[in-house]
Amino acid sequence: MKVLIITYYWPPAGGSGVQRWLKFVKYLQDFGVEPVVYTVENPNYPILDASLLKDIPETITILKQPIREPNNVVSFFKKKKPNQSAGFLDPNPNFIGKMMQYIRANYFIPDARKYWIQPSVKYLRRYLLENSVDAIITSGPPHSLHLIGMQLKQGLDVKWISDFRDPWTEIDYFEQLPLTKKAREKHFQLEKEVLEKSDTVLVIGKTMKTKFDAFSKNVKVVTNGFDSDLNPEVEKLDVKFTITHIGLMNADRNPISFWKAISELSNESVEFAKDVRIKIVGKVAQEVKDSIQKYAINNVDFEGYLSHDEVRKFQQKSQVLLLAVNNVKSAKGIITGKIFEYLQAKRPILAIGPKDGDLAEIIHKTKSGEIVDFNQVSELKDKIWSFYQLFKEGRLESKSVDIEKYHRKELTNELVNIIKETIS
Repeated sequence: MKVLIITYYWPPAGGSGVQRWLKFVKYLQDFGVEPVVYTVENPNYPILDASLLKDIPETITILKQPIREPNNVVSFFKKKKPNQSAGFLDPNPNFIGKMMQYIRANYFIPDARKYWIQPSVKYLRRYLLENSVDAIITSGPPHSLHLIGMQLKQGLDVKWISDFRDPWTEIDYFEQLPLTKKAREKHFQLEKEVLEKSDTVLVIGKTMKTKFDAFSKNVKVVTNGFDSDLNPEVEKLDVKFTITHIGLMNADRNPISFWKAISELSNESVEFAKDVRIKIVGKVAQEVKDSIQKYAINNVDFEGYLSHDEVRKFQQKSQVLLLAVNNVKSAKGIITGKIFEYLQAKRPILAIGPKDGDLAEIIHKTKSGEIVDFNQVSELKDKIWSFYQLFKEGRLESKSVDIEKYHRKELTNELVNIIKETIS
Protein backbone atom coordinates (compact mmCIF):
# COMPACT_ATOMS: atom_id res chain seq x y z
CA MET A 1 0.00 0.00 0.00
CA LYS A 2 1.37 3.40 -1.00
CA VAL A 3 0.20 6.89 -0.01
CA LEU A 4 1.17 10.34 -1.28
CA ILE A 5 1.45 12.85 1.58
CA ILE A 6 1.27 16.52 0.63
CA THR A 7 2.65 18.79 3.35
CA TYR A 8 4.14 22.28 3.39
CA TYR A 9 5.95 21.77 6.70
CA TRP A 10 8.83 19.33 6.54
CA PRO A 11 12.32 19.28 8.13
CA PRO A 12 14.29 21.43 8.53
CA ALA A 13 11.09 23.24 9.55
CA GLY A 14 10.77 23.51 13.31
CA GLY A 15 7.78 23.99 15.58
CA SER A 16 4.59 22.01 15.99
CA GLY A 17 3.39 22.13 12.36
CA VAL A 18 6.02 19.67 11.14
CA GLN A 19 5.73 17.07 13.91
CA ARG A 20 2.48 15.32 13.00
CA TRP A 21 3.31 14.02 9.54
CA LEU A 22 7.02 13.64 10.15
CA LYS A 23 6.19 11.16 12.92
CA PHE A 24 3.52 9.37 10.90
CA VAL A 25 5.99 8.97 8.04
CA LYS A 26 8.58 7.69 10.50
CA TYR A 27 6.37 4.72 11.46
CA LEU A 28 4.16 4.05 8.42
CA GLN A 29 6.50 1.45 6.93
CA ASP A 30 6.25 -0.57 10.15
CA PHE A 31 2.61 -1.16 9.24
CA GLY A 32 3.12 -1.96 5.57
CA VAL A 33 2.46 1.50 4.15
CA GLU A 34 4.97 3.15 1.81
CA PRO A 35 4.86 6.95 2.13
CA VAL A 36 5.80 9.34 -0.68
CA VAL A 37 6.17 12.89 0.60
CA TYR A 38 5.55 15.95 -1.56
CA THR A 39 6.78 19.23 -0.07
CA VAL A 40 8.27 22.62 -0.84
CA GLU A 41 11.70 23.11 -2.37
CA ASN A 42 12.27 26.71 -1.24
CA PRO A 43 10.01 27.44 1.76
CA ASN A 44 10.01 30.32 4.21
CA TYR A 45 9.60 28.55 7.54
CA PRO A 46 8.95 30.62 10.69
CA ILE A 47 11.50 28.52 12.59
CA LEU A 48 14.11 25.91 11.73
CA ASP A 49 15.12 22.77 13.61
CA ALA A 50 17.73 20.66 11.84
CA SER A 51 17.59 18.05 14.63
CA LEU A 52 14.33 16.74 13.13
CA LEU A 53 16.08 15.68 9.91
CA LYS A 54 17.23 12.48 11.58
CA ASP A 55 13.63 11.28 11.88
CA ILE A 56 13.13 11.08 8.11
CA PRO A 57 13.40 7.44 6.98
CA GLU A 58 16.22 7.03 4.47
CA THR A 59 14.17 4.67 2.28
CA ILE A 60 11.27 6.96 1.39
CA THR A 61 10.73 9.05 -1.74
CA ILE A 62 10.56 12.82 -1.22
CA LEU A 63 9.31 15.00 -4.07
CA LYS A 64 9.90 18.75 -4.05
CA GLN A 65 8.76 21.65 -6.19
CA PRO A 66 9.47 25.38 -5.81
CA ILE A 67 6.88 27.82 -4.55
CA ARG A 68 6.30 31.53 -5.15
CA GLU A 69 6.00 33.13 -1.72
CA PRO A 70 4.04 36.43 -1.74
CA ASN A 71 5.15 36.86 1.87
CA ASN A 72 8.50 37.98 0.46
CA VAL A 73 6.81 40.99 -1.13
CA VAL A 74 4.73 41.69 1.97
CA SER A 75 7.82 41.62 4.17
CA PHE A 76 9.62 44.06 1.88
CA PHE A 77 6.94 46.73 2.34
CA LYS A 78 6.34 46.01 6.01
CA LYS A 79 10.06 45.70 6.76
CA LYS A 80 9.24 42.46 8.55
CA LYS A 81 10.72 39.03 8.35
CA PRO A 82 8.97 37.01 5.65
CA ASN A 83 8.67 34.04 7.95
CA GLN A 84 6.48 35.67 10.60
CA SER A 85 3.92 33.25 12.04
CA ALA A 86 0.27 33.86 11.23
CA GLY A 87 -0.59 33.76 14.91
CA PHE A 88 1.53 36.86 15.46
CA LEU A 89 -0.49 39.40 13.50
CA ASP A 90 0.60 42.96 14.24
CA PRO A 91 -2.06 44.37 16.63
CA ASN A 92 -1.16 47.99 15.83
CA PRO A 93 -0.07 48.11 12.19
CA ASN A 94 0.80 51.35 10.43
CA PHE A 95 -0.95 52.36 7.20
CA ILE A 96 1.23 50.13 5.00
CA GLY A 97 0.86 47.31 7.50
CA LYS A 98 -2.93 47.62 7.42
CA MET A 99 -2.91 47.66 3.64
CA MET A 100 -0.74 44.54 3.47
CA GLN A 101 -2.89 42.71 6.01
CA TYR A 102 -5.97 43.61 3.97
CA ILE A 103 -4.39 42.41 0.72
CA ARG A 104 -3.16 39.19 2.28
CA ALA A 105 -6.54 38.47 3.88
CA ASN A 106 -8.71 39.18 0.85
CA TYR A 107 -6.59 38.33 -2.19
CA PHE A 108 -4.63 35.29 -0.95
CA ILE A 109 -7.49 32.87 -0.32
CA PRO A 110 -7.30 30.47 1.34
CA ASP A 111 -3.76 31.56 2.24
CA ALA A 112 -0.47 32.93 0.94
CA ARG A 113 0.54 29.53 -0.49
CA LYS A 114 -2.26 29.57 -3.09
CA TYR A 115 0.24 29.99 -5.92
CA TRP A 116 1.62 26.53 -5.19
CA ILE A 117 -1.73 24.90 -6.03
CA GLN A 118 -1.71 24.81 -9.85
CA PRO A 119 2.01 24.02 -10.34
CA SER A 120 1.64 21.22 -7.78
CA VAL A 121 -1.48 19.80 -9.43
CA LYS A 122 0.27 19.79 -12.80
CA TYR A 123 3.43 18.15 -11.42
CA LEU A 124 1.62 15.57 -9.27
CA ARG A 125 -0.90 14.64 -11.96
CA ARG A 126 2.00 13.72 -14.22
CA TYR A 127 3.71 11.84 -11.37
CA LEU A 128 0.56 9.90 -10.44
CA LEU A 129 -0.08 8.85 -14.04
CA GLU A 130 3.35 7.21 -13.99
CA ASN A 131 3.37 6.07 -10.34
CA SER A 132 0.18 4.70 -8.84
CA VAL A 133 -0.72 5.32 -5.19
CA ASP A 134 -3.63 4.04 -3.13
CA ALA A 135 -4.50 7.36 -1.51
CA ILE A 136 -3.54 11.03 -1.30
CA ILE A 137 -3.29 12.79 2.06
CA THR A 138 -3.19 16.58 2.38
CA SER A 139 -2.19 18.30 5.62
CA GLY A 140 -3.34 21.79 6.53
CA PRO A 141 -2.74 24.51 7.40
CA PRO A 142 -1.86 25.92 4.98
CA HIS A 143 -5.30 24.83 3.79
CA SER A 144 -4.43 25.62 0.18
CA LEU A 145 -2.88 22.14 0.15
CA HIS A 146 -6.36 20.65 0.44
CA LEU A 147 -7.23 22.31 -2.85
CA ILE A 148 -4.35 20.41 -4.44
CA GLY A 149 -5.81 17.16 -3.14
CA MET A 150 -9.31 18.07 -4.26
CA GLN A 151 -8.21 18.75 -7.84
CA LEU A 152 -6.16 15.56 -8.00
CA LYS A 153 -9.12 13.53 -6.76
CA GLN A 154 -11.42 15.08 -9.34
CA GLY A 155 -8.96 14.56 -12.17
CA LEU A 156 -7.68 11.08 -11.33
CA ASP A 157 -10.46 9.55 -9.22
CA VAL A 158 -8.02 8.69 -6.42
CA LYS A 159 -8.95 8.32 -2.76
CA TRP A 160 -8.28 11.49 -0.79
CA ILE A 161 -7.86 12.10 2.95
CA SER A 162 -7.77 15.70 4.18
CA ASP A 163 -6.03 16.20 7.53
CA PHE A 164 -6.79 19.27 9.66
CA ARG A 165 -3.99 19.83 12.16
CA ASP A 166 -5.76 23.10 12.97
CA PRO A 167 -9.20 24.47 12.09
CA TRP A 168 -9.81 26.59 9.00
CA THR A 169 -12.49 29.21 9.64
CA GLU A 170 -12.33 28.64 13.40
CA ILE A 171 -8.57 28.96 13.80
CA ASP A 172 -7.71 31.40 16.59
CA TYR A 173 -6.62 34.31 14.38
CA PHE A 174 -9.35 34.02 11.70
CA GLU A 175 -11.53 36.67 13.35
CA GLN A 176 -8.55 39.04 13.52
CA LEU A 177 -8.16 39.09 9.74
CA PRO A 178 -9.60 42.19 7.98
CA LEU A 179 -11.84 40.08 5.75
CA THR A 180 -14.54 41.48 3.49
CA LYS A 181 -17.92 39.74 3.46
CA LYS A 182 -17.09 38.22 0.08
CA ALA A 183 -13.74 36.90 1.31
CA ARG A 184 -15.31 35.37 4.44
CA GLU A 185 -17.91 33.63 2.31
CA LYS A 186 -15.18 32.30 0.02
CA HIS A 187 -13.33 30.76 2.99
CA PHE A 188 -16.48 29.05 4.28
CA GLN A 189 -17.39 27.86 0.80
CA LEU A 190 -13.94 26.33 0.17
CA GLU A 191 -13.87 24.71 3.60
CA LYS A 192 -17.30 23.15 3.00
CA GLU A 193 -16.25 21.92 -0.42
CA VAL A 194 -13.09 20.27 0.94
CA LEU A 195 -15.02 18.56 3.72
CA GLU A 196 -17.75 17.31 1.40
CA LYS A 197 -15.41 15.99 -1.30
CA SER A 198 -12.83 14.32 0.95
CA ASP A 199 -13.23 10.56 1.20
CA THR A 200 -12.08 10.87 4.81
CA VAL A 201 -11.45 13.88 7.02
CA LEU A 202 -8.90 13.63 9.83
CA VAL A 203 -9.05 15.96 12.85
CA ILE A 204 -7.16 16.14 16.14
CA GLY A 205 -10.07 16.39 18.58
CA LYS A 206 -13.75 15.74 19.32
CA THR A 207 -14.90 19.36 19.12
CA MET A 208 -13.61 19.77 15.57
CA LYS A 209 -15.14 16.42 14.61
CA THR A 210 -18.55 17.52 15.92
CA LYS A 211 -18.43 20.68 13.80
CA PHE A 212 -17.21 18.87 10.68
CA ASP A 213 -19.78 16.06 11.02
CA ALA A 214 -22.31 18.47 9.52
CA PHE A 215 -20.42 18.37 6.20
CA SER A 216 -18.79 14.94 6.06
CA LYS A 217 -20.00 11.46 6.94
CA ASN A 218 -16.48 10.17 7.53
CA VAL A 219 -14.65 12.35 10.07
CA LYS A 220 -12.06 10.52 12.17
CA VAL A 221 -10.12 11.69 15.22
CA VAL A 222 -6.40 10.96 15.41
CA THR A 223 -4.74 13.12 18.02
CA ASN A 224 -1.17 14.32 18.08
CA GLY A 225 1.22 12.55 20.41
CA PHE A 226 4.73 12.03 21.72
CA ASP A 227 7.67 10.02 20.45
CA SER A 228 9.71 8.25 23.11
CA ASP A 229 12.64 7.72 20.74
CA LEU A 230 13.45 11.41 21.21
CA ASN A 231 13.26 11.21 24.99
CA PRO A 232 16.65 11.91 26.57
CA GLU A 233 17.81 10.33 29.80
CA VAL A 234 15.86 11.56 32.80
CA GLU A 235 17.06 15.03 33.76
CA LYS A 236 17.71 16.14 37.31
CA LEU A 237 14.86 18.34 38.52
CA ASP A 238 15.39 22.07 38.88
CA VAL A 239 16.31 23.21 42.37
CA LYS A 240 13.98 26.19 42.07
CA PHE A 241 10.19 25.96 41.85
CA THR A 242 10.23 26.28 38.06
CA ILE A 243 7.07 26.67 36.00
CA THR A 244 7.86 26.23 32.30
CA HIS A 245 5.79 27.10 29.25
CA ILE A 246 6.81 25.54 25.93
CA GLY A 247 5.75 26.89 22.55
CA LEU A 248 4.42 30.06 20.97
CA MET A 249 2.90 32.58 23.36
CA ASN A 250 1.05 35.15 21.26
CA ALA A 251 -1.41 37.80 22.44
CA ASP A 252 -4.39 35.41 22.47
CA ARG A 253 -2.39 32.95 24.54
CA ASN A 254 -1.22 35.54 27.05
CA PRO A 255 -2.16 34.01 30.45
CA ILE A 256 -3.00 37.23 32.28
CA SER A 257 -4.61 35.35 35.17
CA PHE A 258 -1.34 33.48 35.66
CA TRP A 259 0.71 36.65 35.87
CA LYS A 260 -1.79 38.05 38.39
CA ALA A 261 -1.63 34.86 40.46
CA ILE A 262 2.18 34.77 40.51
CA SER A 263 2.32 38.46 41.43
CA GLU A 264 -0.13 38.09 44.29
CA LEU A 265 1.48 34.93 45.65
CA SER A 266 4.90 36.60 45.52
CA ASN A 267 3.56 39.57 47.48
CA GLU A 268 1.92 37.27 50.03
CA SER A 269 4.92 34.98 50.57
CA VAL A 270 8.54 36.09 50.58
CA GLU A 271 9.65 32.46 50.47
CA PHE A 272 7.52 31.74 47.39
CA ALA A 273 8.91 34.84 45.69
CA LYS A 274 12.46 33.55 46.27
CA ASP A 275 11.72 30.01 45.11
CA VAL A 276 9.56 30.52 42.01
CA ARG A 277 11.09 30.82 38.54
CA ILE A 278 9.13 31.16 35.29
CA LYS A 279 10.70 29.84 32.09
CA ILE A 280 9.25 30.57 28.65
CA VAL A 281 10.63 28.53 25.76
CA GLY A 282 9.58 29.77 22.33
CA LYS A 283 8.47 32.95 20.60
CA VAL A 284 6.76 35.53 22.81
CA ALA A 285 4.50 38.41 21.79
CA GLN A 286 5.18 41.91 23.06
CA GLU A 287 1.77 41.87 24.80
CA VAL A 288 3.01 39.02 26.99
CA LYS A 289 6.16 40.91 27.96
CA ASP A 290 4.04 43.99 28.72
CA SER A 291 1.84 41.93 31.09
CA ILE A 292 4.87 40.54 32.88
CA GLN A 293 6.20 44.05 33.35
CA LYS A 294 2.77 45.33 34.46
CA TYR A 295 2.59 42.78 37.27
CA ALA A 296 6.23 43.38 38.24
CA ILE A 297 7.36 39.79 37.76
CA ASN A 298 11.14 39.81 37.62
CA ASN A 299 11.94 36.11 37.85
CA VAL A 300 11.16 35.18 34.23
CA ASP A 301 13.66 33.58 31.85
CA PHE A 302 12.97 34.00 28.12
CA GLU A 303 14.75 31.04 26.53
CA GLY A 304 13.69 31.76 22.93
CA TYR A 305 13.25 29.00 20.38
CA LEU A 306 15.18 25.81 21.13
CA SER A 307 15.59 22.59 19.17
CA HIS A 308 13.17 19.78 19.84
CA ASP A 309 15.81 17.78 21.71
CA GLU A 310 16.67 20.74 23.95
CA VAL A 311 13.00 21.39 24.67
CA ARG A 312 12.59 17.84 25.98
CA LYS A 313 15.23 18.49 28.61
CA PHE A 314 13.44 21.62 29.81
CA GLN A 315 10.22 19.67 30.11
CA GLN A 316 11.73 16.94 32.23
CA LYS A 317 13.65 19.30 34.52
CA SER A 318 10.75 21.62 35.28
CA GLN A 319 8.80 21.28 38.51
CA VAL A 320 5.53 22.28 36.79
CA LEU A 321 4.62 22.53 33.10
CA LEU A 322 2.38 25.46 32.16
CA LEU A 323 -0.03 25.12 29.24
CA ALA A 324 -1.95 28.21 28.10
CA VAL A 325 -4.85 27.85 25.66
CA ASN A 326 -5.72 30.73 23.33
CA ASN A 327 -8.55 32.77 24.85
CA VAL A 328 -10.72 32.76 21.72
CA LYS A 329 -14.20 31.59 20.70
CA SER A 330 -12.86 28.24 19.48
CA ALA A 331 -10.90 27.55 22.70
CA LYS A 332 -12.87 24.40 23.56
CA GLY A 333 -11.48 22.62 20.51
CA ILE A 334 -7.84 23.66 20.94
CA ILE A 335 -5.48 20.84 21.84
CA THR A 336 -2.01 22.29 21.71
CA GLY A 337 0.47 19.65 20.58
CA LYS A 338 2.69 20.21 23.60
CA ILE A 339 0.19 18.51 25.91
CA PHE A 340 1.33 15.11 24.66
CA GLU A 341 5.01 15.75 25.20
CA TYR A 342 4.12 17.20 28.60
CA LEU A 343 2.48 13.85 29.35
CA GLN A 344 5.62 12.00 28.38
CA ALA A 345 7.80 14.29 30.50
CA LYS A 346 5.78 13.11 33.51
CA ARG A 347 5.78 16.42 35.33
CA PRO A 348 2.60 17.98 36.79
CA ILE A 349 0.65 20.03 34.25
CA LEU A 350 -1.03 23.33 35.04
CA ALA A 351 -3.35 24.33 32.19
CA ILE A 352 -5.39 27.48 31.66
CA GLY A 353 -8.37 26.99 29.38
CA PRO A 354 -12.00 25.79 29.15
CA LYS A 355 -12.85 23.19 31.77
CA ASP A 356 -15.27 21.57 29.32
CA GLY A 357 -12.86 21.50 26.37
CA ASP A 358 -10.96 18.74 24.59
CA LEU A 359 -7.75 19.55 26.44
CA ALA A 360 -9.46 19.33 29.83
CA GLU A 361 -10.76 15.86 28.96
CA ILE A 362 -7.24 14.62 28.18
CA ILE A 363 -5.84 16.04 31.43
CA HIS A 364 -8.65 14.55 33.52
CA LYS A 365 -8.52 11.11 31.88
CA THR A 366 -4.74 10.85 32.24
CA LYS A 367 -4.73 12.38 35.77
CA SER A 368 -1.76 14.43 34.63
CA GLY A 369 -2.48 17.78 36.28
CA GLU A 370 -4.96 20.58 36.80
CA ILE A 371 -6.88 22.91 34.51
CA VAL A 372 -8.31 26.28 35.53
CA ASP A 373 -10.69 28.32 33.40
CA PHE A 374 -9.76 31.73 32.02
CA ASN A 375 -9.75 34.62 34.53
CA GLN A 376 -10.13 32.38 37.60
CA VAL A 377 -7.26 33.99 39.51
CA SER A 378 -8.26 32.78 42.97
CA GLU A 379 -8.57 29.14 41.89
CA LEU A 380 -5.32 29.40 39.94
CA LYS A 381 -3.52 30.71 43.02
CA ASP A 382 -4.80 27.73 45.02
CA LYS A 383 -3.52 25.26 42.42
CA ILE A 384 -0.09 26.91 42.21
CA TRP A 385 0.17 27.09 45.99
CA SER A 386 -0.77 23.41 46.28
CA PHE A 387 1.96 22.48 43.79
CA TYR A 388 4.38 24.70 45.70
CA GLN A 389 3.65 23.02 49.04
CA LEU A 390 4.30 19.61 47.50
CA PHE A 391 7.54 20.98 46.04
CA LYS A 392 8.68 22.16 49.49
CA GLU A 393 7.91 18.73 50.90
CA GLY A 394 9.78 16.99 48.09
CA ARG A 395 6.59 15.24 46.93
CA LEU A 396 5.77 17.08 43.72
CA GLU A 397 5.33 14.43 41.04
CA SER A 398 3.01 13.38 38.25
CA LYS A 399 0.84 10.31 38.69
CA SER A 400 -0.43 10.21 35.13
CA VAL A 401 -2.06 7.08 33.73
CA ASP A 402 -2.95 5.61 30.33
CA ILE A 403 -0.65 7.83 28.29
CA GLU A 404 0.78 5.06 26.10
CA LYS A 405 -2.06 5.42 23.59
CA TYR A 406 -0.62 8.82 22.64
CA HIS A 407 2.67 7.35 21.46
CA ARG A 408 3.27 8.26 17.81
CA LYS A 409 3.60 4.60 16.81
CA GLU A 410 0.23 3.71 18.36
CA LEU A 411 -1.35 6.69 16.61
CA THR A 412 0.20 5.64 13.29
CA ASN A 413 -1.45 2.25 13.70
CA GLU A 414 -4.80 4.06 14.07
CA LEU A 415 -4.03 6.08 10.96
CA VAL A 416 -3.20 2.99 8.91
CA ASN A 417 -6.54 1.42 9.82
CA ILE A 418 -8.29 4.59 8.64
CA ILE A 419 -6.32 4.56 5.37
CA LYS A 420 -7.34 0.94 4.78
CA GLU A 421 -11.00 1.75 5.46
CA THR A 422 -10.81 4.71 3.06
CA ILE A 423 -9.28 2.64 0.27
CA SER A 424 -11.74 -0.22 0.68
